[in-house]
Parts: sequence; structure tokens; C-alpha cells
Amino acid sequence: MCLIVLDWQPYGHPSLQVAANRDEFHRRPSAPLQVWPDAPQVMAGRDQVSGGTWLGVSTDGRFAALTNYRDPARQRPDARSRGALVADFLTGRMPAAEHAAACMREAAQYNGFNLLLCDGRDLIWVGHGGGHPPRSSPLPPGLHALSNHLPGTPWPKLVRAREAFARVTGQGSRAATEARVDALFELLLDPTPAADADLPDTGVSLEWERRLSPVFIAGDDYGTRSRTVLVIDPAAIRIEERRHGPGGGETGRTVLTAVR
Repeated sequence: MCLIVLDWQPYGHPSLQVAANRDEFHRRPSAPLQVWPDAPQVMAGRDQVSGGTWLGVSTDGRFAALTNYRDPARQRPDARSRGALVADFLTGRMPAAEHAAACMREAAQYNGFNLLLCDGRDLIWVGHGGGHPPRSSPLPPGLHALSNHLPGTPWPKLVRAREAFARVTGQGSRAATEARVDALFELLLDPTPAADADLPDTGVSLEWERRLSPVFIAGDDYGTRSRTVLVIDPAAIRIEERRHGPGGGETGRTVLTAVR
């Protein structure tokens, strides 16, 4: 997952609205959004290499999502799969704060990451990367945006997505109507690249900084594999995934719901 924008408690405790893009090499096999056969409380896609996931929700309202922290100079080929950090939380019952503390203790076993954990009471960010010690912080109610650096880092794609999200969710009623869900999906399709002068310097080539700069990446080998919109309100959970293949064309959709 490479871009996440969310609104925590938009219409009271314990509500959550999330719009997120997963960027990955198209050759890496993954299963679409589904109810996990071995953990039927989990609704998530699944990495078929390591068995973990990048974003998911449980039927009791636990939410977790992951982005990589872009730090190519510190990438370790022997590191554990970061998708386990999300899967372990969704399949467990540990409070978000306790799971965050465990992730910080084990962070050195993984390449850099940003992890979001929500147990319905608390929303917590855990970060590891850039040569800094692991960090953790509870996030207050409101709008938050995350890509492949620290939360809120003003990369052009993150600024554009956050502003668009605020426009969509700030109009009229906070209720998650079908029109609002479609508008959140639409903002995740923004293909606008950043100007060279605005590109971050994250240790990859200028060509890759350009390729990675849009909200939606329509690449043949690497690109946005899926867009996800999640709505948790006091009565129900709704998660929808729209998938994309090489070149950016849509290849399928899945919608799952659960009554709370």
C-alpha cells in the first residue's frame, strides 16, 4: 500500500473512512479482497508470496494498513515480510497499543514501514525507517494522510489526495453514500505527475521518482494494483476493492459488508 488517506471518527466514535492505493509490481501474485478461509473474521486481499496483506478489516471493526518506507539504501533481502504486521493484528485480539509496542520491539526484523492500527478505540501509527529508531503515536480524530515517508510529509501526490479527500467528505452530510464512495474511488485515479522541482529525493533514480509521483500509477511492470475504500460506522462495515492490471485498466471489483 503506497497511499492512504483516512478520516478517523468522522461521524462519532468509532467511525472511520479510508481511501487507499496499493502500488506493487504486477508480477507479484496476490489474491483479491475476500473473506479469509482460515480466519473468517478477516476481510482483506492477500499476498500469495508471504501470506500477509497490505490493508484489511475484521468483522468486529479492527483495521490495519501498511505502506513501505522508501529507503533503498537500507533494504535488506533477508528481512521478514511486512504484510505479517497487518495480518497478525487482524487475526488477533491484542489492543492496538499493545500490538504497536510489539511491532516496535520487532521492527529491526523488517525493512522500513508505516503501519496503521485501529481497534475501534484507538488509531495508532507505528513507523520504522530512515535510520531512525522505531516510533509510535496515537492519531487524534480527523484527517490523516500517509505515503512512503513520515505521516503528512508534503509529497505532491499526498497533498493532492488529502485535499481531494477533504473536498469529498466535507460536502454536506458525513454519511457514506454510494455517490461519496464513488467520489473517493475517483480521487484515487488521479494520474497527475509532479513537476521535477517538486519531486522528493528518496534515493531512487529521477526516472523512478517521476513514475512514482502520481496518485495513480499506470505502469506496465509496476503500478497501482488496487484502489480500496473502507467505511466503518457504528452499525456496519463496508469495504470495496477495484483492481487494475498492467497499463492501469480495471480488471475487477469486490464489495464485502458486515453488520456490527
